[in-house]
Amino acid sequence: MDASDIYIGLMSGTSLDGIDVAAVSFDPTLKLIATHSEAIPKPLKQNILQLTQPGHNEIDLMGYVDVELGKLFAQAINSLIHNEGLNKNQIRAIGSHGQTIRHRPEFNYTLQIGDANIIAEATGITTITDFRRRDMAAGGQGAPLVPAFHDTVFRSPEHDRILLNIGGMANLTYLPAAPEHEVLGFDTGPGNVLMDAWVLHHQNSPYDQHGAWAQSGHYDLPLLNKLLQLPYFHEAPPKSTGREQFHLDWLTQQVEPYSTSPVDVQATLLELTAQTVVNAINTYVPSTTFELFVCGGGSRNNALMARLQALLPNNNVCTTDNAGINADWMEAAAFAWLAKRCLEGKSGNKTSVTGARGERILGAIYQA
Repeated sequence: MDASDIYIGLMSGTSLDGIDVAAVSFDPTLKLIATHSEAIPKPLKQNILQLTQPGHNEIDLMGYVDVELGKLFAQAINSLIHNEGLNKNQIRAIGSHGQTIRHRPEFNYTLQIGDANIIAEATGITTITDFRRRDMAAGGQGAPLVPAFHDTVFRSPEHDRILLNIGGMANLTYLPAAPEHEVLGFDTGPGNVLMDAWVLHHQNSPYDQHGAWAQSGHYDLPLLNKLLQLPYFHEAPPKSTGREQFHLDWLTQQVEPYSTSPVDVQATLLELTAQTVVNAINTYVPSTTFELFVCGGGSRNNALMARLQALLPNNNVCTTDNAGINADWMEAAAFAWLAKRCLEGKSGNKTSVTGARGERILGAIYQA
């Protein structure tokens, strides 16, 4: 295997459930070589969360977190290389998504941090980052970017497919079997972000394992109907969202007029994620017969997966494990692919997804 064969993808999403690192080869087809997950220390996680909302002394805090994340990202990559016995000379480049602290497409900006200079310096490997802003400069949303990757590795000539990523936010990609039909993709709304925030606040747990707490309650229909009235859910794509809209303070304000118990709020939040996904499919996906593959942390929420299947009784709902890629590593693999596209001088966006004026080469290159 020569130096052009392996790319490393690094993803830290809005759920803040850890840093995912995947070493991937693409010759001739995608193959996961090795994976590693690095925890985000609690103080750093708190600083990241602070940066997702307006606050005091933001520039100094952002500078500090940018450096600390760069160090942590490099540590995660070096741990993968060391633990798996990889040869750095075999690795062509790192694709780092960075940590999103603001995503405001309505103001034409998005910001991901985690200093790529530090990553390149500490690993000795060329690092590519800042994938979203060129698409935004071309009039796009800058997100989601994974549909272009999905189109390359998952499109089937036999079946219409939907790939649903449930991280902090949920986004879907519609892959029509007919090659002349365009790929569709957008953020449907919250994935795990509200459920995680609520269970942390009430149960001191970072997430609701398998959806067990939510499953022990019952969703509150009036509260659910209120949440479903949020304008974002009724906007047409292209669209994308983030913690600017969906966060604990906002949720607390929505819940306050109701006497709903904490466990029933959790059940309501699970139902909100499931219904907004299915409503988006029913509204914008032209096909009624498709295969639905789920990835991201939400794919391990058994209660959520069961609810999606119940709401889509005529379609098979399963994880991307069934399609040959572990559901936990999909987004990290996507940013390895985006790094490869950048170095090859090839576009990484889908105009039918982001709304950009044209396809663009995405990413800034930091040479080792």
